[in-house]
Amino acid sequence: MLFSEAKMSRSKWFRTDKFSHGYVEGWIDFSWKILGKCTMQKFFMLLSFFLVGSSTWAVRPGEIVPGWELPDLTGTAYRLGDFRGKVVVLEWTNYDCPFVRKHYGSGNLQKLQKQWSERGVVWFSIRSGKADSEELAKMAKTLKIHSKAVLLDSKATTAEAYRARTTPHIFIIDPTGKLAYSGAVDDQPTPDPASIEGARNYVSEALEAILAGKPVKVAATRPYGCGVK
Repeated sequence: MLFSEAKMSRSKWFRTDKFSHGYVEGWIDFSWKILGKCTMQKFFMLLSFFLVGSSTWAVRPGEIVPGWELPDLTGTAYRLGDFRGKVVVLEWTNYDCPFVRKHYGSGNLQKLQKQWSERGVVWFSIRSGKADSEELAKMAKTLKIHSKAVLLDSKATTAEAYRARTTPHIFIIDPTGKLAYSGAVDDQPTPDPASIEGARNYVSEALEAILAGKPVKVAATRPYGCGVK
């Protein structure tokens, strides 16, 4: 069925408090013009991507981030408060996601983890929702992950506290405990590994600025990937 045949009223479909921002309304007006020949399936795929990007932030750049305590794959507990004074990266992950595989299959995330860990950054990978710790440990070993630990957020409470919406979704916390960056790894929202070469790496840009004592120029971007469960 063509979207134009659905005969839905855009005011009825979109006019809720959740979509009250001027930015959203502008996006809808623009999108409505280009969706006339779009199938319903493609429309809902686009709408899903949009909703991920427009979700309300639990914490904004410059604000103190929520604390947490999470176990790693062996049951050892880690607390964010123990790393005050350090730059901390939180990387939401799911190795079954094609967008995550893009970065791990190419070695891109392992390279970033190793590079920045060697410069004193504390990098955690977080898996929210139900997961088999033994299988995750095997995968982490196979992929040669260089994060300090893979943490389990089984009830997704930490994901909700941070509004982590996709895998991957990166949060960078500065030494004072404030959010310095939230968003995508790079500017190429595709699962194609070939897109990594020449991509703008927002994570490296932010970390370079923080370690140099400079403001992060791009402190927030729209994350892309699979939804956090």
